[in-house]
Amino acid sequence: MPSYLENKKAYFNYEISEKIEAGISLFGFEVKAIKNGKGSIVGSYVIIRGEEAFLVEMDIPPYQPKNAPLEYDSKRARKLLLTKKEIGRLAEFEKEKGLTIIPLSLYSKKRNIKVEIGVGKGKKKHDKREVIKKRETDRDIRRTLKRT
Repeated sequence: MPSYLENKKAYFNYEISEKIEAGISLFGFEVKAIKNGKGSIVGSYVIIRGEEAFLVEMDIPPYQPKNAPLEYDSKRARKLLLTKKEIGRLAEFEKEKGLTIIPLSLYSKKRNIKVEIGVGKGKKKHDKREVIKKRETDRDIRRTLKRT
């Protein structure tokens, strides 16, 4: 199950409370671009419109720019393939104040490309500072243990 794209900043900026696996509707040349490691999910998010979920602001440049359709938009909204029950649950999270639905990673499962989306609450600045401080102290401890 190779991972193609990851949103490492999501774990730093949000407290992830729940994770859901979803399929994603892509063009063929977008799949090729993702498998080559092109694209970015940093800054993207999920919105619910009606009975459908969409991944917005995900950037996938064309695999071969000269062969891409003229009207191709690399940041178009891409439909997520979820059950009605999952979409209903995500809609409840979206209505709740302070919660954001963000993609965490893109990976393949058998022949399909899947998106792991997470429901997260934004961290405050002091929470982020604590994480950085803990990371640095752990690094210092590992260095001192390695020297001895």
